[in-house]
Amino acid sequence: MHAIKIRYFAMLREKAQVSEEQVETSAVTYADLYQELNQRYDFGLPPRMVQVAVNDEFMSLDSKIIPNSSVVFIPPVAGG
Repeated sequence: MHAIKIRYFAMLREKAQVSEEQVETSAVTYADLYQELNQRYDFGLPPRMVQVAVNDEFMSLDSKIIPNSSVVFIPPVAGG
């Protein structure tokens, strides 16, 4: 199990109803972690539509999870 700090933005924050949380996960990749969270919160976005930043650096969703990291899933956003 990995302890991961998750921060949420935009519509993901609205769905999760929290801006951040600490989770314990057995996910191997960030795509697996996103799927786990998507099942919990029903984000409504497939993984291919989000980006992930780990410890303030963009990474591939297929990257292996770094234990005790800070993760941000970033949905598409519209500007105006």
